[in-house]
Amino acid sequence: MKGYVIALDQGTTSSRAIIFDQRGNIVSQAQCPFEQHYPKPGWVEHDPMDIVGTQFHALGAAFEKSGLSAADLEAIGITNQRETAIVWDRDTGEPVYNAIVWQCRRTAPMIRRLEQEGLSDTIRRTTGLVPDPYFSGTKIRWILDNVPGAREKAQAGRLLFGTVDSWLIWNLTGEHVTDPSNASRTMLFDIRKLCWDEQLCRVLGIPMVMLPRVVPNSGRFGTVKRGIPGLERLEGIPICGAAGDQQAALLGQGCILPGQGKNTYGTGCFTLMNVGDTVPESAGGLLTSVGWQAGGAVSYAVEGSVFNAGSSIQWLRDELGLISTAHECDILAASVPDTGGVYMVSAFTGLGAPWWDPYARGSLSGITRGTRREHICRAVLEGIAYQVADLLEAMETEGGHRLDVLRVDGGASVSDILMQFQADILQKPIDRPQTVETTALGAAFLAGLSAGVWTDMAQVRDLRVTQRRFEPAMEPERAARLMAGWHRAVERARGWATE
Repeated sequence: MKGYVIALDQGTTSSRAIIFDQRGNIVSQAQCPFEQHYPKPGWVEHDPMDIVGTQFHALGAAFEKSGLSAADLEAIGITNQRETAIVWDRDTGEPVYNAIVWQCRRTAPMIRRLEQEGLSDTIRRTTGLVPDPYFSGTKIRWILDNVPGAREKAQAGRLLFGTVDSWLIWNLTGEHVTDPSNASRTMLFDIRKLCWDEQLCRVLGIPMVMLPRVVPNSGRFGTVKRGIPGLERLEGIPICGAAGDQQAALLGQGCILPGQGKNTYGTGCFTLMNVGDTVPESAGGLLTSVGWQAGGAVSYAVEGSVFNAGSSIQWLRDELGLISTAHECDILAASVPDTGGVYMVSAFTGLGAPWWDPYARGSLSGITRGTRREHICRAVLEGIAYQVADLLEAMETEGGHRLDVLRVDGGASVSDILMQFQADILQKPIDRPQTVETTALGAAFLAGLSAGVWTDMAQVRDLRVTQRRFEPAMEPERAARLMAGWHRAVERARGWATE
């Protein structure tokens, strides 16, 4: 047994493929960005064919770079941007509409109607979620209601729905399947019974024949089929693991025990805590999802989400032109001792936990004539940390555990200034791992556990190595004052949009 595993990491702005060896080291990797589409304010879409094309290209490139043969590869694991909804034709494989991305807020009026109909408690009790446009359910309904002929085709069994994992697996293997972690982000899945919920599908008008079969996260999803251009040498390799990106990162960070938690700094920020094999009775403004199902056991996670984190740095670069690279944001932010009283609330597509306000919009508060781009860059970084602090406060209050240390990963976790400020504002240590590609690593672990590369969860946990630990250096009183100012800024951003 050679022990190499490929992880496909399909993200919001790019598709990546990473090959890991048996010690969790990266052998090779490749990445392909793809276009974002914003048809209307608050709407976000992807071309599903761009997702497949870039992911397949990254997979082929990583394999070629590795110098390995197909016989060296034990399995493929998949991790993906969650909640993004794709509907395609069962016979042709063609999408009937663009992928509606997790960030998209177009279904806010639909969510408001569900709340007015008194369904919030049912949704919370069954799915562990709160009614919000974030999740896949209302996105599917929107496609069925707005694409001519879609509802009739769906009722006839001619259309399939999938989150991005399902879409990739379908194109790789021809199988229509998903995993419990992604299913639990649709607002259609009973997280205790681990099955699709008939009542919620009926309420949302979604024919259950559209929905994929649910397979354990560490299990058999199919094998790479014959004739995929550029991937001919990978024919027959099994897909043995799949998980939503944040649950995969929780495992990749070695958080296999209740009370352990992590935050991923990506396009958005996602804080998750392992809560073991029991669904919490109440998680307040937090969400409860399936973390993973493996070896006959289920682990649950409570979660809070920041919709815009790394995307706010991209906004500085691409829309405002204040920086030319993400690293320049760090350099400019570090050149001033503070923000000069400026707060940036990056609610470009609403606020997630613990606020759950789809009508919030981004704001810059506290600007004076002396405000410079350095202050704005620092305010953007600090705004990310403030939102994570809000999540952790809710998590500790409602989740039943206190985090001793926050494990971090994702693109923005390489920012030392952001990580130090995060430790300061949380008054907790921050632990950054040697391998920050923990999302892909978690997918590789799930696939490798099923394929026999690793024997159990304890073995994969022990592969994690700390690269740097950031200790709090700010006085608690100052941290409290800064958080109070942040909450004033949040109140000014909330409820801004009228539709």
